[in-house]
Amino acid sequence: MPTVPELLTRSYVYPLPEGYIATTPARPADSARLLVYDRTADTVIHTTFRHLLDHLPANLHVFLNDTRVIKARLFGHKSAAGNQGGGRIELLLTKPLDAHRFLVMIRGRVRIGTQIHFDEGLTATVETLRDDGSRVVTFSRNGTPLRFEMLVRILDRIGHIPLPPYMQRDDHEEDIRDYQTLFARQDGAVAAPTASLHFTPELLAAMKQRHPTHTLTLHVGAGTFKPVETENILDHPMHSEAFHIPDSSAAILRSDTPLLAVGTTVTRTIEYFIRTGKLEGECDLFLHPGNPPQRVTHLLTNFHLPGSTLIMLVSAFIGREKTLALYEEAIRIGYRFYSYGDGMLIL
Repeated sequence: MPTVPELLTRSYVYPLPEGYIATTPARPADSARLLVYDRTADTVIHTTFRHLLDHLPANLHVFLNDTRVIKARLFGHKSAAGNQGGGRIELLLTKPLDAHRFLVMIRGRVRIGTQIHFDEGLTATVETLRDDGSRVVTFSRNGTPLRFEMLVRILDRIGHIPLPPYMQRDDHEEDIRDYQTLFARQDGAVAAPTASLHFTPELLAAMKQRHPTHTLTLHVGAGTFKPVETENILDHPMHSEAFHIPDSSAAILRSDTPLLAVGTTVTRTIEYFIRTGKLEGECDLFLHPGNPPQRVTHLLTNFHLPGSTLIMLVSAFIGREKTLALYEEAIRIGYRFYSYGDGMLIL
């Protein structure tokens, strides 16, 4: 079991100087820097993603998350009827709860029954106010209730890419391409699996030639940015995200072949499957030094927020002290951090 510091949220906080948060991606994508840490030799190499394949073992299978980021951020106004005020509202769609109900975050005061109007006749009606600040809504268009697959098509036209809040900027036209992986297929994420953003078509094709490559789906939710606010990390209520693993991918996971998880979302999905045997559902697995990975042998990831579940996940692979030491080295050398930033390969 981990010692006491590994259970304290403050033990995962590190100082990040101003200006280290990447607000735009490297161009080309594979020119981003890559820190390669070999656990067996305890060595560090500084390179770029263009040279990723030079560091991967020959017998490695690679797993990618094929979720697609939807334009989940909407701007509208409350209905002027019924003393609702007609004020401006910002809504972030978090995830569908069932065929017609959706979990959202709303910036602006609303109550049960409030109607919010958007372009193209789209209306959201508030059904439930949750204690955590989220709201449950239904969507309709010109009076017709909308299912998720119908709603997504409208969002593609009128919505905005939901950039992480720490970027502190509005989305640009370029983000439609930049904040989406090359292999995004399944609609549902409100945040990108960012380790995958570093692939160019050429790098992806070369990797598929050398390594058997598999997909699974985890729809990354807004909870990925939620800080751990409890003193003890074990008291943190872990968010859940919908996932699906194809049978062909599950067959590889049941074997003993070495695996590279491209990103923390892939890691959590694989490890949840190993623990539960479930091929789909809601993944709420919290990996940390007291709950290390059982199946994933290699990890490709970005640099994460201080005190977040994601830096704790990295610590589950290499330990808290080594993680913070590598972060300190990356800061000293000038790596760029977070979603559009540089990355780390753990061997």
